[in-house]
Amino acid sequence: MRKGYGQFCPVAKAAEVIGDRWNPLVLREMLYGNRHFNDISRGVPLMSRALLAQRLKELEKLGVVISHEKETGQGHEYLLTPAGEALRPLIEAMGVWAQQWGSEQIASEDLDDALLMWGMRRRVNLETVPPQKTVLQFDFQGLTRGRKTQRSWWMVIENQEVDVCQKNPGFEVNVLISADLSVFTHVWMGYTNLNLALQQGAVCFEGDRNLVRQVPTWLYLNGEWRYGMGIDTSAAHLMQAHKHVAAEYNKVSGA
Repeated sequence: MRKGYGQFCPVAKAAEVIGDRWNPLVLREMLYGNRHFNDISRGVPLMSRALLAQRLKELEKLGVVISHEKETGQGHEYLLTPAGEALRPLIEAMGVWAQQWGSEQIASEDLDDALLMWGMRRRVNLETVPPQKTVLQFDFQGLTRGRKTQRSWWMVIENQEVDVCQKNPGFEVNVLISADLSVFTHVWMGYTNLNLALQQGAVCFEGDRNLVRQVPTWLYLNGEWRYGMGIDTSAAHLMQAHKHVAAEYNKVSGA
């Protein structure tokens, strides 16, 4: 673990936890509810697995993460301690700041279709999706990483579960979404108006007319950026999360 700032100042002590590169993103994934190594890794695709393992150990030493062996299968499950859950307002405040001041800071090299799909997967408005299996296909153009300039993804929603894959699952597609990756990312983040993107042809929906009308609500494409970013506005929700994390921590730690 790298040296701290050598100050007793509370800001310095907090920065020792969230100031290291990748730590805020690792904490973001855990605050989203990801507990397993592979799930956390998918949320930070440019972070090496070795570094992720190191960071998780460091966060555990700092008292914000606790780990234990999975009840079934190999590997560990990682949970936030009450101190880790208490970092939620800080991480969310970073998102709020970027939403207001950072829209111009998304460069082409920041675009990542896999990360976008992973982000949408965990923030689908399941209460509004029809009960039957629903399949969305995303055809993205304008990819900037690697040699590919376009790529397709599939999102399958069924029984209140959401799965995304790069290989065609073989199900009938209900809605096809063709979009420029940069424009769609900006729409999902709330920086660009969906109707404007549709008018300009940068985003296009095809399929059952009734379902097409509902897709923006399912994926929070109408400017509900707080949901897309995972920023909760309800104090009751935050208090409930604190109680839940504290109970799990006490169970695992034997407190």
